[in-house]
Formats: sequence, C-alpha cells, structure tokens
Amino acid sequence: MTFTTYSPLLSEALIARGYTTPTPVQAAVLEPEAAGRDLVVSAQTGSGKTVAFGLTMAPQLLDDEGRPLPASSPRALIIAPTRELALQVSRELSWLYENSGIRVATCVGGMNPSVERRALSQGAQIVVGTPGRLRDHLERGALDLKALAAVVLDEADEMLDMGFREDLEELLDATPAERRTLLFSATMPKPIVALARRYQRDALRISTVSDDRGHGDISYQAMALAPADIERVVVNLLRLHEAETAILFCATRDNVRHLYASLTERGFAAVALSGEHSQNERNQALQALRDRRARVCVATDVAARGIDLPSLTLVIHVEIPRDAETLQHRSGRTGRAGKKGTAVLLVPYPRRRRVEGMLRSARIAAEWLSPPTADEIRAADNERLLGALLAPVEPDEADHVLVTRLLAERSPEEIATALVQAHRARMPQPEELLSAEPAPRAPREGFEQSTWFRLNIGRDQSADPRWILPLLCRRGHLNRGEIGAIRISAKETMFEVPGAVADRFMAAVRRTAADEDDGVEIVPMDGPPRAEAKRNKREHGGPSRQGRPGGGAPRVSGERSHAKPFHKKRPPQRRPDR
Repeated sequence: MTFTTYSPLLSEALIARGYTTPTPVQAAVLEPEAAGRDLVVSAQTGSGKTVAFGLTMAPQLLDDEGRPLPASSPRALIIAPTRELALQVSRELSWLYENSGIRVATCVGGMNPSVERRALSQGAQIVVGTPGRLRDHLERGALDLKALAAVVLDEADEMLDMGFREDLEELLDATPAERRTLLFSATMPKPIVALARRYQRDALRISTVSDDRGHGDISYQAMALAPADIERVVVNLLRLHEAETAILFCATRDNVRHLYASLTERGFAAVALSGEHSQNERNQALQALRDRRARVCVATDVAARGIDLPSLTLVIHVEIPRDAETLQHRSGRTGRAGKKGTAVLLVPYPRRRRVEGMLRSARIAAEWLSPPTADEIRAADNERLLGALLAPVEPDEADHVLVTRLLAERSPEEIATALVQAHRARMPQPEELLSAEPAPRAPREGFEQSTWFRLNIGRDQSADPRWILPLLCRRGHLNRGEIGAIRISAKETMFEVPGAVADRFMAAVRRTAADEDDGVEIVPMDGPPRAEAKRNKREHGGPSRQGRPGGGAPRVSGERSHAKPFHKKRPPQRRPDR
C-alpha cells in the first residue's frame, strides 16, 4: 500500500523523508471510514503515530489546494505528556507541513514563556505542548482555542498516570464542541475509556496493538538471579550486548544515583535521569545520548516517559516493574519503527512467581535465560575483536609509514598482542557472579561448636544455595567460608555458622532487616536439625515434622501450629466384645 494523502505537498514531504509505505496505524487512520471522525487509537509508541495524526488532521488545516485555511488562532492542538515527546512531535509536524506553509508553535515547561507567547500571537496554526504549560497560557489569555478544529491527545494513558487529568479537562472544556478529537494511547485502561466517552462523539475505535500486547520487534528475556548479583549482571549484560544505546530502569531516585555512580566508576559512559535532575541537566543527558557521548541511561519510570532515542536497542528492568502496564511502557522505549530491541527482566529468585504472573497478565512470552558469565563475555569480546581486526581496510600513506616503522621494531606477534590488549583495555571488565559459583561444602574446621539458624524459604519458594548463600552473606555480614552446611526442605532452609560469630551474625541480621523488603526471616534454632527434632518429639509427645515419613519440613517460625495440645496419657480401655 502507498500513501494517499490529502495534499500533494504532504506526499512530497513524505517522499523526501524516505516514507514509501504507511505503517499499520497510518494506513488505518487514512481509511475512508476514519475521515473527519473522532478516533480512539490504540497504538504502541514508535509505530509512526505522529505522522498518522499529522496526516489525518490535514483536512482541518488545509484547503483543497493544500494551502493553510485562514484562521486568527490555532486550528490544531496536540497535547503530550512530557517535554521531550512534545518537542519530538513538533519536529515531526514541522517537516511534514513545511511545504504547506503551516506554522508550528511549541509550549513546554523549561522554555521561555514570553517566546512562546510571541509565537502564539504571530498566528501558529498548530500548537504542540504539555498540559501544564498549555493550561498556563490558556489562563493568561495567550492561547485562544475558539477556532480549534482538531485536538490530539498523544499517549493519553501516560498523561493520566502522571496526574494531568484536571489540566486536560480544562483545556478540552475550552475548545469548540464541534471540534474533532483524536485520542492516541498505547493501552486503554478505564480512565481513558471514560475520557473518550465524555469528550468524543461517535468515535471510531482503531487498534493496531497485537493480541499478545507485546511489541513484535522486542525480544523479552527474564533472568532469575541472586539479589546480591543484580549489579554484576547489569554490567555483564551491557558488556554482552554492547548496545548502541541502553536504558536501565530503577524504582527510586536513590537507586538511580547508586547504579549510575557504580557504572561510571567501572568505565561506562552513562547518564542519569530522575526527579532530582533539573530540566537543564535532563536536556544535557539526552543530548549526550543522541550524539553518542553516552551509551547508557539509568532512569526512573516517570523520568524516562516521552524519551525517544532511535538508537535504543536494549532495555534492562533492573528492578521489577510494579505491574504489566509499567512493563510495557518501559520496554516500549525500544523496538520502535521496525527496529529490533531487547528487554531483559532481572528477577531475584524469591520473586520469580510474581514475575511469571505479570508476564502472563501482559501475555508476553519471555525466554528464561541464565545471567551471562564472565567467560561468556570474554568469548563474545574475542569474536567482536576478530571481526574488527579482520575487516578490510584501505590504509593511506601515513598508515604505511607507521606500519613500516612498527614492523621494523616489533614482530607481527608483538604488534597483534598490543592491538588485542589495547582493545580490551577500552572496555570495562566483566563481573564474576556469586550465583554462578558452586556452593562450597561446609568446612569442618571452626564448626565444632556451630550454631544453626532457620530461613523461612524452602524448595516451594525455589530456594537454591546459589542465591541463598549470597543472601546470608549480605544480611549477616559474613564471608562465604563462615557459612557451613545448608539443608533445604519444602518450606524452610536450615544452615549453620561458627559459634564464635553467631552473635555477630544475628545482630547484623536484625540491623539489615529494616532495609530489606523481601519477606525473608532468619531466626536461631535450638540446636542442630536432628537434635531439635528429638526435642520436639519429647515436648509434643509424637514425631516431629522433621521425623515424619515422607520428609515434611519443620515448622517455620511464626507459622500456626496444628499439633494437638499435650494431654496426660489415659490407661488403655478394654474394647467390648462383639
């Protein structure tokens, strides 16, 4: 299918930009049944929707000859959730309508409002802006919406999530009742449906989102790992993919600050985006990503909204999204406009079931993989290095002079070795993962007077020594050699530490418990598992759970006991003869 636009001038602009065939959302809004109607469009970000609504509102902006319709105030208003998205939309509409003589004004936070008021007074036909700044211009009388013929709400779901409902309602209430309203949203939650019902008339519903709700151009991966390994796995993923641009999502600004500092210390060219950064700092960070001075962005959900980076190919969910919608919004930063992207979820072992449920809710089929190890990174580095060094080159005269001098002073093997080492020196070193190492056998020396503890996680919660051991070291401030035997049952895990460090271990556990939100509880036992089982048997007058046939687990601390109360034995009663 080829573009059939309202104006030849728009077609010329599309051809100049390399557009040959419309994307699904562009084709849908150009269908005859959509002409002149209100639209509710479900389309993922990066699907070409800016050009789509730019084309579909052309009849409200141009006459039959493709010239701007006379108007003393704006004819079209586009509202976007963030400054970055508004600027992006403004740039797209500017080249699309450049040949038609349409003027586009942008009104966003962080810009000089007097310059924006001047642009509005000079007769801009299209106004693009964020809800707060547009509302401010409206209340000050600088923005006149009486002649408006088309309104576009871009990424409406995000605007409602960000708390712009009141601003949107004031702006829409100030527009003519006969206007055309186009609502674009990646998802259609109930608040969006309610907004459409209130401000649209006989709207045509268009959906170009696939049934699986995930981006078809995004490869989803999930990696179960020890919580202590998260930062190391992030480093290895960045090194494995060597993505042109990557974005790492954290839940809080404190975590953004910590991860950003850790990555820059290791040598990554990174920037940070969170609520604590000013608009000027945000602009500088995004510009560094666009001109390739930085390749990694560490961000919170809200700070990353509206970001459009064409070179972004890798998204890492360093902290698990709060729900399926957030997962999609985060991942949707990549895999845009037909380009391939990868989204990786880092899943601490205890939270795997929750993530599996989230993926089912989002109808996303993620591939569960093991975290990349340092050896895998080195193997990938070797392949990339060979590819770079064996690529054909065309040396100039200066290169010949330098090569001749090098060969005169060093052997080819020495030169090749220097090249390899120079190449590797430019890259941060891969990390050795704690969870990739086998759990050591309990050393007997020092454990003659050991103390046993109980952890309220067992096989039913996917307990595994690979992540339990790092967890105990982190929570109890011990090293790996100070953890002895680890015994995992269905509901709980028992482990020993040397008696000499038991008090220090328990004190550290109590201090770190307030900083952890993983539901893990560590309590001391009354002795080794077998001795405790015998004690339970004496106290309860029957076999303990540990000693039951079939191997049940001992009762977890705090769990309700179903054992019958102890009663004094009655003498045996003679059964009557039958």
